[in-house]
Amino acid sequence: MSASVIERPASAAPSTGAPRRARQGVALAVIAGCNAMIQLDDPIMNIALPGIRADLGLSALAASWVIGAYLLAFGGLLLLGGRAGDVLGRRRVFVAGVALFTAAAAVRAAVPSGELLIAVRAVEGAGAACAAANGFVLMLSTFAEGPARKRAIAVCTAVGAASTAGGLLLAGALTSAGSWRWVLLLNVPMGLTIVLLAPRVIAETERIRGRFDLRGALLSALGAAALVYGLSQAAEHPWSDVLVAGSLLTALVLLSAFVGTQRRAAEPIVRLALFRD
Repeated sequence: MSASVIERPASAAPSTGAPRRARQGVALAVIAGCNAMIQLDDPIMNIALPGIRADLGLSALAASWVIGAYLLAFGGLLLLGGRAGDVLGRRRVFVAGVALFTAAAAVRAAVPSGELLIAVRAVEGAGAACAAANGFVLMLSTFAEGPARKRAIAVCTAVGAASTAGGLLLAGALTSAGSWRWVLLLNVPMGLTIVLLAPRVIAETERIRGRFDLRGALLSALGAAALVYGLSQAAEHPWSDVLVAGSLLTALVLLSAFVGTQRRAAEPIVRLALFRD
């Protein structure tokens, strides 16, 4: 990326106020909270889905798309979310992703139709992709290499695992006590807290001034979406099924083309040289 110019961050977390160690602790809580929020979303939707189907009159196919739309958007936009963090600043894209995810989580609880819910779930997946692609890198930039970073990674991993287990119990209890719409709001307070705290406790990363590789972005998004779709269909249909085999073959072609474009791109989304080191 010789044509790129590295620009120092224009803003960072404030140096006054809480001591550095305390600020790092809050930063870890923010990043781990984001991981928990994304992990929690899966059990929430699985628990709420029967009630959603009954109230909105969804067919089995439409119900599968409520889950699939999120997965397709998340898988398809993960690499692009990381590249956006390179160019625009990882904290900025992280906060924008959490905000988009949170807004979609709030809207989905009030949707009147299955079609709108599927669309909102795709938006939610896009927000999750931007947040997830940059959250881990922000943790690495917040904690220096050594014991502190290892502890931070362990905490983040443990919180994510606990949120999945706890989410099943909490979502089940809320569904039994009330409406599925209330269950879908579980992530909203956490998301709002992260959006408010992240700019105060996490420093912005250096930005790499350059252009987006639009061709590579399109190929990676479509290829990843085809791969996710094919694998999800393989859970219900044989591998020889036309949809499964066709989706996986399409994914192979698109992702192979993506690798080819990254070899030639002046400003690639993924630096393939990293995998040779």
